[in-house]
Order: sequence, then C-alpha cells, then structure tokens
Amino acid sequence: MRGARQASRRRRIEKQDVLAIEQRAGVKPPKTRRRCALDQVDGQYYEVASPGTLSEKIVTFARDRIYADFLKFCAPTPTDTILDVGVSDVVTDSANVLERRYSPQERITAVGLGAGRDFTATFPKVRYRRIIPNEPLPFEDGTFDVVTSNAVIEHVGSLENQRFFVSELLRVGGRVFITAPHRYFPVEPHTGIPFLHWSDASFKLACGWLGKEKWVEAENLILMTQQRLKETCPEGANVKIGPTGLLLGPCSSNLYLFSPGHRG
Repeated sequence: MRGARQASRRRRIEKQDVLAIEQRAGVKPPKTRRRCALDQVDGQYYEVASPGTLSEKIVTFARDRIYADFLKFCAPTPTDTILDVGVSDVVTDSANVLERRYSPQERITAVGLGAGRDFTATFPKVRYRRIIPNEPLPFEDGTFDVVTSNAVIEHVGSLENQRFFVSELLRVGGRVFITAPHRYFPVEPHTGIPFLHWSDASFKLACGWLGKEKWVEAENLILMTQQRLKETCPEGANVKIGPTGLLLGPCSSNLYLFSPGHRG
C-alpha cells in the first residue's frame, strides 16, 4: 500500500511538472483546459475563432482594421468620453479591441451582459456596467462623446430590436460607430460555413447538417447586409454605411455604420 501511494504521488508531481513546462514553453492547452471561454455568456460567439486558431488570427486582423476606421471616423480626443456597448468577458486576442488598443483607458465606459469579472480583471482602468438585453441603456441623453459597438447588432434579435439598439446608441452619444460581420464575406464567422450562408435556404441546410441549428434563429444571429444595416436606422438619421475590416470589395468581412452626431 505504501508503495502504491508513493507511485501515485510521483505521477501527480510529474503531471504538475509537465503542465508547468508547457505553460513556460507556450504550449497551447487542450480544449478541455480552455473550455471555460465557451461557458461565458458570450462564449458561443468564439466557438470558431477560439484561441490560437487561424480563424482567430483572421478575426484579430479584421478587428484591428476596424479599430483604425473607428479612429478615422470618430477621431476621439484624449478628453472625449467613450462608451463601448457589448464588450466580451471572453478575453482573447480577437475580443475587446478598443480596450486593448485605446489610451487613455480611463475615458472608456464598457457595458455587457455578463458579470464582467474577467473583463475588469484584464482592463481595470475601464469602468464596467452590466446591462439587460433590449432594455434602455442606463445613461442620460448625450452622456458620451463617442459610442461604439462591434459585432453586437447581429445578435439582438428582430429588426425591431435592432432599431431600438441603434436608437439607444444615438441617444446616449455624439459620434456613433457600429460594426457587424458582413453576410457576403466568404466564410460565416460564427459557424465557419463557407459560401452557403449567402442564401437563407442553403445556410439553414448547412447548419442542420453540422448541428449548428441555433444560428438559424433570429434571436441568435441575423446575417447583415448594407441594406439590412440601413433599415436599422431611425428615419432621417445622418449616417454613413460602408465596408470595413478585410476589404474585399462586395465581399469585405465587415460593415460599419457611422453617425457624426452634432459634428455632421
């Protein structure tokens, strides 16, 4: 019995040593050890672009280009207040690009659906507030100089919900910059399905074949085009809509909606 206990103890020590060596060497852990990201409120949105994958690298590159367009259109000054709507508690290279890149972080207020524990631990200088989906934002009219939201509008549900979402961003901010994945990019980013998402019928079939039926439901995903993005705007709103991210003409990876607010 004593020999068996000693052997078991040696195996535990060896396993701990292997894990420590892997961490120092930068070895990517197996899926079971990084599954926690998928357990977050918004973890499902990173099922394809999981850490270390080619998909994550593509999304990261696209979002860095989106961030450059955010700076170009919104031109925030060091004293401007910024609201980021829909940040992620999943902390990866492709998430929360504004918080990763912008300085001073103290000027950012972020809102999201989760408790924000990982987010606030990673970005302690950013103020975080939890919000309820499809409810008014907890801010007065014109509270912020700049409001931005990346890859959220496609997840809020119906066209009515999307219109309310856009109107709330316009209400609380001055310049507003909203982005969404573009339906006509060759690969649908939430499912990894190529080309078949260009048609509702083929996308539904593909999701059924691959066990990804939840992405067909509007409450989870609405595939965005320039026309659909235009339909979310209040009548008479001063907005500009165009491609961003990976620029591939009519098949660019993302779309933006920009409102100059009082500057316009």
